[in-house]
Amino acid sequence: MGYVYVGCACLVGLVLVVSAVSKLRDFAGFVASVPRLVPMPIGRARPIALLVVAAETAVPILVAVPPLGALGFTVAAVLLLAFTVAIAGALRRGRRSSCRCFGTSDAPLGARHLARNAVLLAAACAGAAAAMLGAADSPPLAGGLIAGVAGLVGALLIITLDDIVDLFARTA
Repeated sequence: MGYVYVGCACLVGLVLVVSAVSKLRDFAGFVASVPRLVPMPIGRARPIALLVVAAETAVPILVAVPPLGALGFTVAAVLLLAFTVAIAGALRRGRRSSCRCFGTSDAPLGARHLARNAVLLAAACAGAAAAMLGAADSPPLAGGLIAGVAGLVGALLIITLDDIVDLFARTA
């Protein structure tokens, strides 16, 4: 289970740190996108946006410290569940806002974003389970490196999902 912890920590941690950094690069744009995604008074958008970025920033730090890993994965799971509910609600209301998950993007929200969040939520839950079962202990070096690289490759695929879909949509 140590491999599960390492792989999930790399996957979830990298995705959320890239998400936080990209939101901070265009924070005003992210703040403006919040009420388009979740109906709320404009005045609440900035505090919500700050809370999201703070939570996204905290997760990689928490999962990097094994005694705090369960807390980090739990924060990630709650955050991802909230994102999923927000996206599903927007889609149900017919809102096809652009995905601001990794900064500026023209990709409209859709089923692939729900699927992406489901994968990340499963990884966060698996990481939390591994942490609670005491599997955050360091696995053997070679296996730990493989698990970490697998998590990082998965994170890169998730981060670039909209670009990959766009690339294949243009060639089809």
